[in-house]
Amino acid sequence: MKKEVKFYLGMDVSKLWVDITLMCVVDHKKQPTIAERFDNDAAGMKALHKWLKKHKVSFDENSLLVIENTGVYHRLVWEYCSTQGLPLYIGNATHIKYSFGIARGKNDKIDSERLCTYAFKNADELKATPVLNPVFLKLKDMMTARSRLLAQKNSIKVYLSEMKLSNSKETQLIIEQAHKAAVEGIAKSLKDVEKQIKQMIEQDEAIKKNYELLRSVPGIGHLTAVYVICCTNNFICKITGKQLASYAGVAPFGNTSGTSIKGRDKVHKMANKDLKKLLHMGAISAITHYPEFKDYYERKVKEGKHEQSAINAIRSKIALRAVAVINKQEPYVDNYLKVA
Repeated sequence: MKKEVKFYLGMDVSKLWVDITLMCVVDHKKQPTIAERFDNDAAGMKALHKWLKKHKVSFDENSLLVIENTGVYHRLVWEYCSTQGLPLYIGNATHIKYSFGIARGKNDKIDSERLCTYAFKNADELKATPVLNPVFLKLKDMMTARSRLLAQKNSIKVYLSEMKLSNSKETQLIIEQAHKAAVEGIAKSLKDVEKQIKQMIEQDEAIKKNYELLRSVPGIGHLTAVYVICCTNNFICKITGKQLASYAGVAPFGNTSGTSIKGRDKVHKMANKDLKKLLHMGAISAITHYPEFKDYYERKVKEGKHEQSAINAIRSKIALRAVAVINKQEPYVDNYLKVA
């Protein structure tokens, strides 16, 4: 009778190297773990491949590698797993950390062991992260570049406006002239980045389709649509509207316990602040230009709701409808005027 063999791997990823721990489970019996360290570069990935082959790790559904999202440092690992067919789960670092309970002490090796244990305990619930899409990754990088350039441009503008309050006209003119080339250069770079973003959207049919669907939702413009696509990996993981609203920090949660705690529903402080800001601007735009949202906002305010609470409800509606049009693969249809 053939033995059932499962492989659970945990990897701690840093800038220079990766620490990996392997646990082999034979007929539901855990075997002693094995740990190793490899460089986080192309040569290191080749050495990692040889190490996995040496220990007869299967590159199929019988294996699972768990890592934490590190931003850019885990990209080589993601690319390796995508090309080799090794199931990979990229988890939220905070969520995984809290799952450990009370944990004392840490280093790279211990972290990889904890991730290995996490993979073993939660294998039935974890869904493998989709394979790496190079176009999506470039799009995400360009959005990050845009944010950085915009921050630099705004920083210079704020500095110049503050100096204007105390400087003489002659001195202020000299300072503005000194920054003129920088401001113009950043503005040109922003235009180039925007052009690249639009070209990338046109190159990928899946991204283009979802982008157009998102743009059909009231309150979602070009930037919000692209940012949502980047945050959700183009909706490959099939998230729900509630999950997107929670990720953006616009989903209210209850705050009651027994008879002593009777707090009002409120959003959680853990959120993607940039996405929340974009949804906020979208909500303001929707209230201004769409009768449905305007009437809803005014009705809630008349009922005694705080203005920000009413706006947050609209932000949540936008997030829910964004996921709905993607799941249905149909553009948003405004039936409000027909009903009215």
